[in-house]
Amino acid sequence: MKVPISWLADYVKIEENIKNYSEMMTMSGSKVEGYEKPFHEITNVVTGKITEVASHPDADKLIVTKVDVGEEIVQIVTGAKNVSKGDIIPIALDNSTLPNGVIITKGNLRGVQSNGMMCSIAELNLTKNDFPTASEDGIFILPKNTPLGVDIKEILGLDDTVVEFEITPNRPDCLSIIGLARESAVTIGKKFVVPNVSLQEKGKGTATDYVKVTIEDYDLCKRYAGKIVTDVLIKESPLWMRKRLRDAGVRPINNIVDITNYVMLEYGQPMHAFDLNYLQEKNIIIRRAKKGEIIHTLDDQERMLNNQNLVIADGDKAIAVAGVMGGANSEVNNDTTKILFESANFDGVSVRLTAKQLGLRTESSARFEKGLDPHNAKPALLRACELVEKLGAGKVVPGIIDCHSELPTKNIIPFRPKKMNEFLGTSIEEKTMVDILTSLEFEVNMEKMEIAVPSFRPDVEAWADISEEVVRFYGYNNIKASLQSGNRATQGIKTYEQRIRDTIREAMLAMGLMEIYTYSFTSRKVFDKLLLKDDSPLRETVVITNPLGEDFKIMRTTTIPEMLQVISHNFNRRIPQAGFFETSKTYHPIKGEKLPNEKNVLTIGLYGDYDFYAIKGIVEKLVDTLDIPDVKYVIDSNNPSYHPGRCALITVNGNTIGTIGEIHPDVADNFETPKRSYIGELDIEKLYKLTNVLKSYKGLPKYPEVDRDLAMVVDEEIIAYDIEQVIKNSGGDLLQKVTLFDVYRGEQVGENKKSMAYALSFRADDRTLTDEEVNKAVTEILSKLDSEIGAILR
Repeated sequence: MKVPISWLADYVKIEENIKNYSEMMTMSGSKVEGYEKPFHEITNVVTGKITEVASHPDADKLIVTKVDVGEEIVQIVTGAKNVSKGDIIPIALDNSTLPNGVIITKGNLRGVQSNGMMCSIAELNLTKNDFPTASEDGIFILPKNTPLGVDIKEILGLDDTVVEFEITPNRPDCLSIIGLARESAVTIGKKFVVPNVSLQEKGKGTATDYVKVTIEDYDLCKRYAGKIVTDVLIKESPLWMRKRLRDAGVRPINNIVDITNYVMLEYGQPMHAFDLNYLQEKNIIIRRAKKGEIIHTLDDQERMLNNQNLVIADGDKAIAVAGVMGGANSEVNNDTTKILFESANFDGVSVRLTAKQLGLRTESSARFEKGLDPHNAKPALLRACELVEKLGAGKVVPGIIDCHSELPTKNIIPFRPKKMNEFLGTSIEEKTMVDILTSLEFEVNMEKMEIAVPSFRPDVEAWADISEEVVRFYGYNNIKASLQSGNRATQGIKTYEQRIRDTIREAMLAMGLMEIYTYSFTSRKVFDKLLLKDDSPLRETVVITNPLGEDFKIMRTTTIPEMLQVISHNFNRRIPQAGFFETSKTYHPIKGEKLPNEKNVLTIGLYGDYDFYAIKGIVEKLVDTLDIPDVKYVIDSNNPSYHPGRCALITVNGNTIGTIGEIHPDVADNFETPKRSYIGELDIEKLYKLTNVLKSYKGLPKYPEVDRDLAMVVDEEIIAYDIEQVIKNSGGDLLQKVTLFDVYRGEQVGENKKSMAYALSFRADDRTLTDEEVNKAVTEILSKLDSEIGAILR
């Protein structure tokens, strides 16, 4: 919420500089997002009076003027057609600055010196809403009594500082100037003053003579208050009101509409004004809409309602969607003479659902949906009527229409200073607690040791909430650091799963991959892009009830699409090569269960100067880091999303823990990625169970190793893993390491054959091996290779 400091000053005197004030408010719980002077770019622009006007000697469309800017007379050449002698206007002098980085310096225009520029409202970043009488195309003409040589920001009220607060959903009372002024007063230790509201009520008759109010659904409308204003005069609001609305981010319109918006910002209570001349039978009925009922809202849209929507109706039709927006059929216009001011309390859930259904979220609905105080409706209504009289906008009729169910009473909470100090770890004096709570308008009964919570603070429910109120103004920074009471201090540690995830992340980063985070929401369209079959289990998804949009309607069952989108995003921005990883979740529905099964998944994505063996090497290094033995890579030609000849299942003891491979060319086209893009998916839950966290020490070897190289010819379909397993199983305890270092295909080994060369390392822990021992082991290996896979030594 944007709050002009000058508006806050009506209720609390703020003497701190804006930086300190913002820090203090943030520390006391009212977070300041930022602050600014909206018109800080305007410098060296002053008021000036045209004293002479002459034709330009060399340009028919230009005139040469003399302008009195207080301390001097300056010459300015202009092409404006709406200025004349005696006009007072904004003058941007030499070396002045205007919004959007505009700099004004003196110069020659067709041979005549011009020492500045006359300004329009647009050049000052203002609009007709700010100054309705100003010319849109010409120079901004100021009132005749405007003093000369004065900074234009001072004259137009453009020098205020605006603070933007982030208001949490549990504090709707702070969606108001008064609420934030109360918080400010307690924070900076100043008095909080709310001016008394007084009315003259010179209208004829009483409010009930003009309209009858009936509430049919008290569950959706706890209170409906109204007052009548006659002899209405529609005109522009005064400058001070327009300025405050503009600085708070609300567009000024006319005096009546501006009053409702002003009170909404000041009191946090949305209001509406109905033209009484358009009400049939002079009735106001708060009821549920009829199914299919149509209302033409103020935004010039026709909207269809259902019987779950609450409306304000007259004897014939709906005239407003309760808490959301008024109807065009009762809109205040220039011919309006009698109005009904509405100040009501509608059910927050109902307003939220209606606004969502209609796609119409407004400042009013945003406040109602957070739950407003029914007791605030009447004071806000009276304040609006006071402004009507103050602005000369009409005559307020005596009396008030106030229909309501039983209004909520104040919540009573025990006052336990000792328990609160123990809870907070503080020694705050009882008087300090009482002073803080009293300044926040809590009623402290010291005889009964009870606290009555103000009606505008429904978030305070128990003594722990009272403790928070005290400590946030006492100052979190005033609490001394201390250990927990007890026999010993506790120390937090990460769980086993967290430590394994950290290890995985560190391993990926060490291998040069970049970590990414992607949305868990996706669209069913990605399944077709992945070429999944219609009966694929991945097409069984969890549907989101309230999606962000068409492309975010389901929870993902695979992370491949998001990884490919990241690859596409980078590739299409001319990044030639990159590697990514993500630890995230996929979501799989469980029949008969409300909540899905959430699987932790590690996803790896590569493109550029990589191949299949690069992603395989990354996985091999990972499983080696996690000390997972017996990992096997099995060819998979049935996965439709991968290239049929370049995809493998990662298995351990026959159980699949993941998949790696090159993406199918058609899938690459669908996602606009390079043809050679590589993806890996690993089940982190299975990695948890397979990881060996127990490490054992093994000393450095004392004796040398003996190396042997074997080159053999095998059938083309034989895979390296099978050969390695035969070598390891037949090599005995002396075999330490097996490494494939060459693969050859050609005429010398025959058709459908290949030559594979391995380096074998042998070593004994207690002696130096002899050639006889090594030869015996090699002979056994060759024998098994021949008998089991038909390998022939080259």
